[in-house]
Amino acid sequence: MKAVLRPSRRANRHPVDELLSPGRLAVYGTQHVLAFYAGAVIVPILLANSIGLSTEQLVHLINADLFTCGIASIIQSVGFWKVGVRLPLLQGVTFTAVSPMIAIGLAAGGGTDGLLVIYGAVIVAGLATFLIAPFFSRLIRFFPPVVTGSVITIIGLALLPVAAADATGGAGPTSDPTSGKNLAYALGTLALIVLIQRVFKGFMATIAVLAGLVIGTLVAWAFGDAHFDAVGGSDWVGVTTPFHFGWPQFSAAAIISMIVVMLITAVETTGDVFATGEIVEKRISRDDIARALRADGLATTIGGVFNSFPYTCFAENVGLVRLTRVKSRWVVAAAGVIMILLGLVPKAGAIVAGIPHPVLGGAALAMFATVAVVGFQTLAKVDFHDHRNVVIVATSVGLAMYVTAQPQVAQAVPSWAEIIFGSGITLGSLTAIGLNILFHHVGKDFGPAVAGQPGDTVRLDQVNRMTREEFVETFAGLFQGPRWTVERAWEMRPFSDTHALRRSFQEALFSGSHEEQRQLIEAYPQLGSQLVADGLGDEASLRDQSARGLTFLAEPDRDELAAVTEAYRERFGFPLVISVRDAESFDRIVEQGRERLGNCENQEHAAALLEIAKIAGYRYDDFLQDANPIHSARTRWSSSR
Repeated sequence: MKAVLRPSRRANRHPVDELLSPGRLAVYGTQHVLAFYAGAVIVPILLANSIGLSTEQLVHLINADLFTCGIASIIQSVGFWKVGVRLPLLQGVTFTAVSPMIAIGLAAGGGTDGLLVIYGAVIVAGLATFLIAPFFSRLIRFFPPVVTGSVITIIGLALLPVAAADATGGAGPTSDPTSGKNLAYALGTLALIVLIQRVFKGFMATIAVLAGLVIGTLVAWAFGDAHFDAVGGSDWVGVTTPFHFGWPQFSAAAIISMIVVMLITAVETTGDVFATGEIVEKRISRDDIARALRADGLATTIGGVFNSFPYTCFAENVGLVRLTRVKSRWVVAAAGVIMILLGLVPKAGAIVAGIPHPVLGGAALAMFATVAVVGFQTLAKVDFHDHRNVVIVATSVGLAMYVTAQPQVAQAVPSWAEIIFGSGITLGSLTAIGLNILFHHVGKDFGPAVAGQPGDTVRLDQVNRMTREEFVETFAGLFQGPRWTVERAWEMRPFSDTHALRRSFQEALFSGSHEEQRQLIEAYPQLGSQLVADGLGDEASLRDQSARGLTFLAEPDRDELAAVTEAYRERFGFPLVISVRDAESFDRIVEQGRERLGNCENQEHAAALLEIAKIAGYRYDDFLQDANPIHSARTRWSSSR
């Protein structure tokens, strides 16, 4: 009797839910903490310096920050009820809140008095975020790939200057871009990470960032550039107590400002969730966004109670998930536990703080750039023949990089707008969302241009209103000869987008009878035909065949191709049809023709249809490009150079 093999429960488990061994959880969790640490502590440092807190108070803020980061990360990754997206997303204090919190603190007199007003605003804003999460998640239809891809790309690109600042020794007076030593540490760490991922496989490859940080720090320590003096002066235990600085104070203006911060942060969180979903190959739904935002809101409220600040998903660690390909959310939960311990053991935090900035910067360059790559992957799903999408991506990324490269521009706008212009991520994200609404959700005549020339384009909404005769006249050039394919495509209206229009032609082609398809195949001109070369055929065929030089062949090549095409017609009774633009070279076209001579007639009939579908696809792209004013302008400019 044969044993019946049953799929194990583990095999059916998504990699996100895989529970790794304790040893691996500890190692991978430590890697996340080290990658995250510098970004985690910078917010309390900036705030403390700006509102006049003492060194002792700063140390408490850092411990409280780490402690609450750990709790927030566990809430987001493990989840409960409808809170937490249950993805490998690590939580950290949002940089968007830095400027508003400083403004709130200084307006309240600075010091602990200012801090208490900040905490009052943080607590209320967290509760507000928790309550509005399900309503915000309903806006997911305003986050198509053109928006999420733009936001993810912006996040990655906007973080690169942060990595570069670390690589030069850290932002501020310690920075020295001309230091060869800083350059060596940063590039050495980056090279080591790349080398480990190239040489090793399995477990070692997944801890490349951790290994790079540890080895880079040891090398710096050997040369006297890594200092751990603060370890000796740190306490072994430092418990974070609620309302350590006193009961929070509530100011309406401060609360409104912080709620605006959380709304902007919600956009960034949405982008991070979509990015992580892409990486771990898990579909993101409206409920996922709502759970992620509830976790942000709850963590922010807890932060206000435990002397910390607003929380959001950290893009730095999104890049680490992509780089290491370790998708388990339990790794982030383990990182959360480690951060809680660091928050309770100041000595441990002091050890981590001893990692030199250039070493951190070298690792960050790899991780942040990886976030941008995830954005590129998302943008690959976007129809860029629709010029509206080009405008959305170009404008949002351009503005984001403008503010990132020139942060002083925030001083040129009114105070209420500084929160937007103070962050490239914020400005770029809001621009992408706003332009997407303007181009894709406002008005009825804003459909993508699908045919025509600049200034005289045919848009998708017009296509859906066309009569059969108008439709056939517009798109007949996609195919040679008989027009039954275009006529049947018209019957599939309305078309929801340009992809649906493209599919209609393909479906019509393969729905024809054998006789109709044979007529269509016989209508295609011979490859290398002198009529096409002399411009006596149709313009579409000239465009197709000139792509690989078939319209201006030298005599030996022309004779060689003619011999193959004539032998093919004699063998099957119809012309050799090849999508020339798919061929690598003239030699490959000839080789493909010879190979196909050995097939049966039915196989070649099917092969010809597939080639016709490819040719129609290229001609359809030509239609879109000719109708796109941006593309046409670029083409004219390039050809005039």
